[in-house]
Formats: sequence, structure tokens, C-alpha cells
Amino acid sequence: MSICKRILYLGANEGTSAHRANALRRIGHEVDIVNIAEPGAFFPKHQQANRILNKFIYEGGAWAVERCIRPLLNRAIQKQRYDIAWVDQGVLISPDMVKRLKDSIPIVINYNVDDPFPSKDKTKKRFSVYRKALPIYDLVVVVRVENIAEAYEAGARKVLRVYFSADEVAHAPLKLTLEDRSRFASEVSFIGTWMPERGPFLARLLELGVPLTIYGERWKKSKEWPILRSVWQEPQMGVDYVRAIQCSKICLGLLSKRNRDLHTTRSVEIPYIGSLFCAERTSEHEAMYKDNKEAVFWSTAEECAEKILWLLKNKEVRLSITKAGQRRCQNNKFLNEIVVKQILGNI
Repeated sequence: MSICKRILYLGANEGTSAHRANALRRIGHEVDIVNIAEPGAFFPKHQQANRILNKFIYEGGAWAVERCIRPLLNRAIQKQRYDIAWVDQGVLISPDMVKRLKDSIPIVINYNVDDPFPSKDKTKKRFSVYRKALPIYDLVVVVRVENIAEAYEAGARKVLRVYFSADEVAHAPLKLTLEDRSRFASEVSFIGTWMPERGPFLARLLELGVPLTIYGERWKKSKEWPILRSVWQEPQMGVDYVRAIQCSKICLGLLSKRNRDLHTTRSVEIPYIGSLFCAERTSEHEAMYKDNKEAVFWSTAEECAEKILWLLKNKEVRLSITKAGQRRCQNNKFLNEIVVKQILGNI
């Protein structure tokens, strides 16, 4: 797959989706992005319409939005001949749309960082269209071991499992200014969206004396908000996301129970950017990093707090773990350019 390919990229032109598209460009391919990942692409100026449509998709699936998407898809295909179609996520891409892609494009692949199974879980209804389309893709890429068998059971013909990855450019350590260090300096930070299990855990860390900063969305929904509000800050995106991690002595890695996470993008981004990765103990985390040498793992809030408070008092050990974790992260090669090459090498 070393020869330059023309790729139609169907996904969000922001966040980690845009990072993957840019990684494809950096390794020598021509990439055209068509943003049909979210309803906001159809109603960019109508927030209320987007909220209603999002609610409909989350509760019943995306079958009704095909009429909105098909014109965008047809225009993209008619403009240019493509060698590959890359569908990122694919929540809104129906079986008929994948067939339409295959009528014009030799290879159609899907990459999904979410956990779209099991189908009986009510929170997974938004993936109903995605699951129906799986048998038509030439390659389905997933990031969880469980998803391999589940995708095959749903009819996928070929499935590849990869790890979450950081981006070589978007997550490169920055040359920080004094203003950056003053604005983002923190002892311990967690950057992520509120989830029901996260509120009690972080509130317990505060009770145990951990000097915590929280960045993220939806935290006002937390029952623990009266406790957490004093340490909460607005979500950080783009280079400010990198600055927030880089200026934190220790960064927490919390997992999503609903998504059956054993590692996440933070598991790679935090060490790559250059902060000490302090995360839930899982088999995958322990395979990625040596505990207490390249990262720090815990099983309870009490163990987490004990390790953090000790590390904050022992700068040399903390910096040694941080540097070793960054080296190990680079050696693990869970980076976008390497991962997208692996994916294209399997088609």
C-alpha cells in the first residue's frame, strides 16, 4: 500500500477522526473528507434540530437520516474517482449506502473506536444501522478484543483489531511558555466527560487529599457536583488539550465501564505528550506499560490516592516514570501513521 491512493474519508473533520485523516495524508495518500458523521453536518446552524435528531438516533437508530446523507454521498462520488472509501465510525451509514460506495469504489473499510455491541444494550441502539452494514464492508476495524467475535457474528467478512492510538503531530509535546505553565499548571488532572461511575471516584480522591483538576463536559450532571465544582474547568480541545496534559504532573486514566474499556486513547496520548499516566489496573494497561516503572496503576480510589500523594512528594521517581512511560509509548508504536498503515496493509 505504498503507492499513493485517493481516499474518500467519510467522518468528522475534527477530533481524532481528523487526526486519522491527516495521518493518511502524511503517509502519502490523497484524502477528501466528507463530514457525514454527525447530524450537525446537515443542520450546522440549527442547534435545536441537531438535538432532536441526535436524541432520535440515540434512542432508535439512524435509519431515518439516510435521505439527508445520500445527496452528500452522491456528490462526493460523482466528483472524483477513488481507490478506497474509509468510513470512520459509520453510525449513520446504512447498508444501502455502503453498497452505493462499493458500486464506485473498489475497497470500502470501516474503523470504529466506539463499542457498538452488544445489540441488546439499550445504549447501543444508535449503532443499529452500523451493525446491519457490517457484512458489506471489505474490512471492519475495531479496538476491543470482544468486538472481533461480535463483528464476525454480525456478518463481517474480515475484522482487524488495533489499539487506540495517539497522533504524531496533534499530540506532540509543545514548547510551553510561562503563560501556558501558569494557566494550565496542575498537580493531578483528569480530562474527560462525566460518567456515573467517575463522580464518586473523583470525589473520593478529593476526600483523601488529592489536589485534583477536572476538565470535561457534563460534570454538572454529577451527583457529586457540589464537591467537584470547585476543581472543575471547561473542556480543553486542540493544542490546549496538549498543554493541559503537559502541564499536569500526573494525569488520570479512567475507563468507561459501559464500553468495556481496558485501555483508551488517553492510555497513549498522556504518556506520548509527556505526563505521568496513572490509570485503572487492567490486563491491557499492564501489557502496555510496566507498573510503577513506566506508568502507575491502581484498583481502588484509596490505592490511587496513596500512590499519587507519594509520587507528588518524590519528584525524581515521578519524573523517571514519566520519561520511561514516554519512551515505552513511542516504542509501542500505537501511533496514527503506523496504525493507518497497518489497516491499509490488511485490505
